Amino acid sequence: MKNKIVLLFFLVLGSGNAFSQNSFYSILADSTVTLIADHVVYDPSYFSIAYPNGDIPKGKGVCTDVIIRAYRKMGIDLQKEVHEDMKSNFSHYPKNWGLKTTDKNIDHRRVPNLMRFFERNGVVRSITNDPNDYKPGDIVCWNLGGAITHIGIIIDQRSSDYKRYLIVHNIGAGQVIQDCLFDYKIIGHYRYKK
Repeated sequence: MKNKIVLLFFLVLGSGNAFSQNSFYSILADSTVTLIADHVVYDPSYFSIAYPNGDIPKGKGVCTDVIIRAYRKMGIDLQKEVHEDMKSNFSHYPKNWGLKTTDKNIDHRRVPNLMRFFERNGVVRSITNDPNDYKPGDIVCWNLGGAITHIGIIIDQRSSDYKRYLIVHNIGAGQVIQDCLFDYKIIGHYRYKK
């Protein structure tokens, strides 16, 4: 009897750990969906913002702001996380903007910087053509053509044919839920949990 109780305890403990690992990403996906209720006008302008936990004006944003605001709902400040990593490892980050130092107002709002941050601090997942490889809470980055990059979060809602999960992103019309996983060339696939 004692062995059965011990075994049951470890099974419950083990399943609890698996659940807690998965629940972060499920909650992240659900939190991302709540962003849709906020009316956001696409605005790529540079803003001076507070640090840490700074945000651009509530009704404005771009694709990266979806990621930043979703993680903020989870208590994770990507402005601070990206800034600290860039400050300590500036040479590892893209030099697309000709910067000589970090800028805590904008660095976290640039897709290539977020990609590098997730590569360095998160889990890099495979880029495949199999929709089953993309799970709620995953972050996906695309190349829209030329040097135009884009980012979104996979949520726990499926396409009308149930073949793939949907994405929350902002590609110019505000924060929306769309079936667009394979509409553009995927260049990054990540999971991040602090």
